[in-house]
Amino acid sequence: MKVAVEGCAHGELERIYETIAGIEKESGTKIDLLLCCGDFQSTRNVEDLQTMAVPKKYLDMCTFYKYYSGELVAPVLTIFIGGNHEASNYLQELPYGGWVAPNIYYLGYAGVVNVNGVRIAGISGIYKGHDFLRGHHEYPPYTDSTCRSVYHVRQLEVFRLKQLSGRVDIFLSHDWPTGIYEYGNKAQLLRKKPFFAADMESGKLGSLPLEELLKAVQPAYWFAAHLHCKFAALVPHNHSQQRADDASSSSSSSSEDEDEEKEKKAAPLPPSKPVPVTKFLALDKCLPRRAFLQVVEIPSDPIEGNPRLEYDAEWLAILHSTNHLISVKDNYYYLPGKKAGALTERFNFTPTEEELEAVTTKFQKLQVPENFERTVPAFDPKEQSNYKRMVVGQPKVHLNPQSNTFCAALGIDDPLCLVLLANGKDLPAVGSAETTVPANESVVEEQPEEEMAELLVTPTKRKLNLALPAPIAKAADTTDKNVIDLPDEEKPEPEEADQPTVAVTTEEPAPVLASPNLKKLKRRNQDIYQAQED
Repeated sequence: MKVAVEGCAHGELERIYETIAGIEKESGTKIDLLLCCGDFQSTRNVEDLQTMAVPKKYLDMCTFYKYYSGELVAPVLTIFIGGNHEASNYLQELPYGGWVAPNIYYLGYAGVVNVNGVRIAGISGIYKGHDFLRGHHEYPPYTDSTCRSVYHVRQLEVFRLKQLSGRVDIFLSHDWPTGIYEYGNKAQLLRKKPFFAADMESGKLGSLPLEELLKAVQPAYWFAAHLHCKFAALVPHNHSQQRADDASSSSSSSSEDEDEEKEKKAAPLPPSKPVPVTKFLALDKCLPRRAFLQVVEIPSDPIEGNPRLEYDAEWLAILHSTNHLISVKDNYYYLPGKKAGALTERFNFTPTEEELEAVTTKFQKLQVPENFERTVPAFDPKEQSNYKRMVVGQPKVHLNPQSNTFCAALGIDDPLCLVLLANGKDLPAVGSAETTVPANESVVEEQPEEEMAELLVTPTKRKLNLALPAPIAKAADTTDKNVIDLPDEEKPEPEEADQPTVAVTTEEPAPVLASPNLKKLKRRNQDIYQAQED
C-alpha cells in the first residue's frame, strides 16, 4: 500500500490533493491512502471558524467546506488527527472518530483503525501539563480559556492507547515525543531551527506522554508535525534486553558468581533477534517549496478497488471496558494503577478473549459504515464573500448522529453529552442539516425528538441518581438554612457561578437528568431528606 503522509494541512486540501495527483502522474503509481498529522482545519462555515484559537487576522475558510458540502470529493481515503488549529466544535462532535466529509475520516481524541490489514493508531491535540490530568470539560460556545484547552491531550487517551497489544504499523500524533531529536540528526535540526536549543536543554521540546507511548506501543512508523520542519529518526526498542542485563549484573553477590559472569561475557554471544525499531518522521506545513508530503510503502493486504476501513476490535474492547473512567470535570483526577487505589481495582485493560468476543458479537461487521451526514449548512462563498469582516458568534452545540450510533452500538457514553448534562444543559436533538441533506439520507431525523433524546446517553452498568428526594415536611421556616448549595470541592464552573441559588420547597422537585459518569454530590442539611437508596 502506498501511503502519502502530510504534516500540518492547515485547511489546504485542494493543494494537497493536487500534489498527490502530480506524484501519481509523474511516478505512474496510485496513492491508496492519505494520512494527515493535525491542524486539519475542518471548518464547515463561518461559525466554525470562530472556534479556532488563532488571531482573527489569520482566520481563513480555506477549502475544506467544498468537501463537506459535496462540491468536491476527496480522491483518496483520508485519515487525520487533530492538532492545535482546528474547528474544535466539529471535532468534539466525534470524540471516537467519524467521517467529517465523504472519504475523510477523523480518528477522534484517540483511535485505532485498520486499512487493508495496516493497523493505524493516533492521538489528537498537543500536550500541556496543566490540563493533562483533567477531564473533557469543554463545550461550545468556548471561552478564551476553553477554546485552547479543548485541544489539549488528556491522560485517559494515553492510558487507553497503552492498553494496546500486538503490532501497530503506524502511529499518528501532532506533537513530537520528548527526546526524539536524540535519535536523528540533531545538529542539522538545530541549524534549521536554532531556537529549539533552549527547549531541548530544558526538556520542553515535545510531549512526555508521547515518549511513554512510543516506548509502550513501539510502532513500525511514527508520523508527526506541529514544529513545521522535516525531521527523521530511528528509535531502537531494546529496553527489555537492557533490563535483563541490569538484573543479571546486580544479582552477583559472591566472587564465584562474578567469575561465572566474566566467563559468560568472554564467551561468544549467540545471534540475537533483530531489535525492533520505530521509523519516526515529522513533516512541514503545506506551503510551496516546503517538505510537507512524503510517500511511503507499507505492506498490506491486497487492495481491490477502494481501501477497506475497519474498526479495531481490541480498541473497541478497550473503549468499552474503560468507559467508567471518563471524566467531564475540570479538576484533576487519577486513573487506576499498580501503586494507586484499592488492590482489587483493575488497572490492566488489555482485552481478554471474552471481552474481544463480546465486541465482535456487537460489531459483527467491523467495517466502518459510510454514514456521513451534514449537520449544519456549509459555507457559501457567494453570499458570504466578505466573511472576514462579518461579526459572527460561535456556534451552538450540535450532537452528531455518527457518535450517537457508535456509542449506542458499543454501549458507551458520548463525552459531549455527559459534559452538557453535568452543566445543566439540555441535550440538543440529533439530525441532519435540513437545507443540505435529503430526508432519505438520515434515519435519525425521522424519529420523534423525544426518542432521539433518549438515545443520546447510552446504557451502561453504572447508575447514579442525582434527583433529590422530596424533603420531609417541617415547621414553616423560610430561612436560608434550607437552601441547597454545593460543598467547596464541588463548586460549579466560573461561567455558571452567577446563577441564583434555588430554595427548597415542599413540592417534589422534577428529576434531574444525570450522566452515570458523574460522582454523587454531597448535600448539606442531609437530615431534611428522607433516606433513599439509589
